[in-house]
Amino acid sequence: MYFCSRHIALNQHLHYIKRSTSLFCPICLTTEETIHHFLLECPQYNHEQFILHQRLGHKASSLSFLLTSPTAIKHFLQYVNSTGRLKLIFGDVTLPPPRPDK
Repeated sequence: MYFCSRHIALNQHLHYIKRSTSLFCPICLTTEETIHHFLLECPQYNHEQFILHQRLGHKASSLSFLLTSPTAIKHFLQYVNSTGRLKLIFGDVTLPPPRPDK
């Protein structure tokens, strides 16, 4: 997943690969737009962060939990979709269909 590799279309990475002139959050303007900032800190997404905390509890504050836990993945993807921040690049992100039992 792009988030785990940190190769995601947020300004910190885009700036690193010379696809953005700024590494800062387009909302906050003075904070680097990192994965941590996008998921846990940016005030633009306070409502989405609140919903994530309602669904996952205190674990929603853990970046490693959000990116690796099977329990979190559905809620994580809902968060990403509801922010709209990556929609231009990825469209709506969905879970892959379940594998058929063998």
